[in-house]
Amino acid sequence: MSTHIQYILLFLILNFGALAIGSYLMNNGPQANWYLNLNRAPWTPPGWFFGVAWTTIMICFSIYLAHLLALKPGSTFWMVFFIQFILNIAWNYIFFNQQQFGFGLIEIMLLTAVVGYYLFQFGSGLGLKSWLIVPYFTWLLIAISLNAYVYFKN
Repeated sequence: MSTHIQYILLFLILNFGALAIGSYLMNNGPQANWYLNLNRAPWTPPGWFFGVAWTTIMICFSIYLAHLLALKPGSTFWMVFFIQFILNIAWNYIFFNQQQFGFGLIEIMLLTAVVGYYLFQFGSGLGLKSWLIVPYFTWLLIAISLNAYVYFKN
């Protein structure tokens, strides 16, 4: 098996692992009465869409990371990945488990900045493969708007 395929598999495991940990830390999250009774943004997607979006995002992100690691191996790569990994997991706990909407908004803006770093700083040299990070960045911008709406309207 090629190193590139091994990297893709590694990042699929890590990224879907992060989603699993985040889901575990939600503590019933979107199914809880407190969440269902929130004043949420009119553009909030239906629940099933979140699973489709995150699955697509993590597949694209895993392929992106495999290409990026081959291009720019080193401690900076892993440090940025680790920060993104922790921030991705933490938002679920902060927003859904602790119901800290303001702190969640700050946290998701930090995550978006890290993913933006990938998009604008790390991706040079990847050519068209750099577009694989765009779904993640776009989704986070939407998530910021959803989180902000909940924070300001509740």
